[in-house]
Amino acid sequence: MLHAEFLEHLIEDEEKIRQEVFVSEQGFENEFDDIDNIATHMTLYNDADAVGCCRFFPGEEKGEYIIGRMAVRKASRGQSMGRRILEMAIQHLKDTGASKISLSAQVQAKGFYEALGFQAKGNVYMDEHCPHIHMEKLL
Repeated sequence: MLHAEFLEHLIEDEEKIRQEVFVSEQGFENEFDDIDNIATHMTLYNDADAVGCCRFFPGEEKGEYIIGRMAVRKASRGQSMGRRILEMAIQHLKDTGASKISLSAQVQAKGFYEALGFQAKGNVYMDEHCPHIHMEKLL
């Protein structure tokens, strides 16, 4: 059964997922940062197995939250886990009064976010070695 944990600190399960996906698979070097200290962290579990995660934190605008570091373990991909993570995070943010969600999407995942109501804003830019685009969704 799928369930999510929302915590005010980074936990080992999330750290392992991010290490596997962003560092080992994708080659990012600066995966962990000071935002981890202020963000709410969500980990998605399928029964007892941690399958994916994300984090979110307040943006500059009133009611804005920024979602980031969304990842799904390779063994759980193709099962709509990414969609479930994002849907659960959006619902959690709606319940806490958010009016806008922003994120920095890898360009190869742009269509995934568009299917969930996000719109691209601005130009493509590089984050380390990977092209990204800013995306937003009004709630």
